[in-house]
Amino acid sequence: MANSTLRGTKSIHGGNPQYLIEKVIRARIYDSLYWKEQCFALTAESIIDKAIALKSIGGVTDRNTPTPFISLTLKLLQLQPEKEILIEYLLAEEFKYLRALAAFYIRLTFRSLEVYEILEPLMKDYRKLRLAHSGGYSLTYFDEFIDELLTQERVCDIILPRLTQRSVLEETEGLEPRKSLLEEEEEGDDRKEIQSNASSPAARNRYMSRSPSRTPPSSPDLRNGSRGRSRSVSSDGSNRSRYVSRSPSRSRSRSEDGEEGDTRGRYISRSPSISPDRILVDEIEDDEKLDGDV
Repeated sequence: MANSTLRGTKSIHGGNPQYLIEKVIRARIYDSLYWKEQCFALTAESIIDKAIALKSIGGVTDRNTPTPFISLTLKLLQLQPEKEILIEYLLAEEFKYLRALAAFYIRLTFRSLEVYEILEPLMKDYRKLRLAHSGGYSLTYFDEFIDELLTQERVCDIILPRLTQRSVLEETEGLEPRKSLLEEEEEGDDRKEIQSNASSPAARNRYMSRSPSRTPPSSPDLRNGSRGRSRSVSSDGSNRSRYVSRSPSRSRSRSEDGEEGDTRGRYISRSPSISPDRILVDEIEDDEKLDGDV
């Protein structure tokens, strides 16, 4: 009963999930003391404590003894936890062996597209991992472990399911092209530089100088607009009056027979300063002079 897959679990890659581990290794796991003592009646929640206590990764050691890492992998294949729970395993960055166990299980069970989308971001983790093998222990790094899961056929003495090439998934499944860490760092530096330049006072001044102002420099002040217009009109009027007064042909106001001459060339003020009484007095004096001459 402890070695059978739970009821209601789905088939993975067209078969029993436990069959992803070879029969010989699977049989040795069932006979191991760790499986009988530590893996009995584990759940998706209680297996976290066992994964945190791991000291290494690997498949089998001397005398084909299975490691606790591969034993917990087989237990996950029996439990078949949900995807959300596995993502929570990966988000626990402080527990690197729990993260490695979840990544190994995802590589065994998930589709190729999901494998690339979930595991590639983990290549930014550069922490050391202990690798147990038949000759003892050796050191590796987390990013190297993820790279092996994506490129190698056998990891931790387990034959991995076939993984579709990334270029094929980019054309068929719409997988985004992979960006190297150098490209991401350059893009991040460019964003920081743009933000810093945009926030600097010099950049704001350059922007303000390049951008067209709302009121052009040559436009008059709206508050003094009426005053400016009155000055311009008066200056133009004075110029016209001075010009007309200098012309001898238009300066005559009367003809030889005493009648008023042409006054079209003479400037006439819009607001005459001479009162009507003064005009009548001047006309009377002119009539008297004409009578005396006759």
